Amino acid sequence: MKQGAQGSAVTGDPDVAGGSDGVEGVGGVGGGGPEVRAEVPRVPVQGRSVEEERGGRGERVERAERSERSERGVDGGPERGGAGAVARGEHTHSETPIPRPRPLVQRASVRGQILDALRTALVTGELTPGAVYSAPALGERFGVSATPVREAMQQLALEGAVEVVPNRGFRVVERGARELAELAEVRALIEVPVMLRLARTVSVERWAELRPLAEATVRAASSGCRATYAESDRSFHRAVLGYCGNEQLVQLADDLHRRAQWPLVGPVRVSGRGHADLLADAAEHMALLDALIARDLDVVRSLVGEHFAGVR
Repeated sequence: MKQGAQGSAVTGDPDVAGGSDGVEGVGGVGGGGPEVRAEVPRVPVQGRSVEEERGGRGERVERAERSERSERGVDGGPERGGAGAVARGEHTHSETPIPRPRPLVQRASVRGQILDALRTALVTGELTPGAVYSAPALGERFGVSATPVREAMQQLALEGAVEVVPNRGFRVVERGARELAELAEVRALIEVPVMLRLARTVSVERWAELRPLAEATVRAASSGCRATYAESDRSFHRAVLGYCGNEQLVQLADDLHRRAQWPLVGPVRVSGRGHADLLADAAEHMALLDALIARDLDVVRSLVGEHFAGVR
């Protein structure tokens, strides 16, 4: 007799173990319905035949299926999403969707603000080329934790502005006049043919819509703020190239443009992009737009060539 009881405890037989095989009540959670558990192959209880064991197992499976159908609203059971589903913590289609947690939005906003601030510091030379900066130190400087700073610096690493220094932080990439000249050459290869094609196809009215952006570059140049001019300069070029309808080209050209705006190394870094250079660059934007509106292709070709030849 003891041997039979032991076998029942091992197999979970309902006659001895006190519960339905494969079904476990969740009344302690809040009175919900039963939960179906995966069936595991069992050894027949001693003293029973294989046929009897199979018959008992079939009854247990049938009871489990009835319970499951009842939970789903079949056979007169509670509707889907009722007390049984709620007790198990399942999703119900009648629930109001839960909005995304506000902290995630705020964190993304902080990261974006830090990224903009770091890009400005790169353009102005506030972050010195060749110097290594740690995320905690920059976070203290900006009044935020190290996490958004680290994420922003990782984005700058993808853009080629900084490089990761293991266990130390991020080093601002050093670049010289040759590298900037190479960037200007690649930009010319991409942008000049597109601008010349657009000069023949885009309407005068659409070119006139870009005048506020060209005028904004003049105001930014007059302010003498390199960061402000860098943003307005890229905005004008993005708008011109945007008429081609090729988003990949616009994105690639903008990335090259951004890289070209980072400061040089050494003494040239201070004087290489002075106030006069910004004013001359902005004046070329105005002249180019006037030529595009006038459909003067020869002037457009000349101005575009001079514009990229003078980029430093």
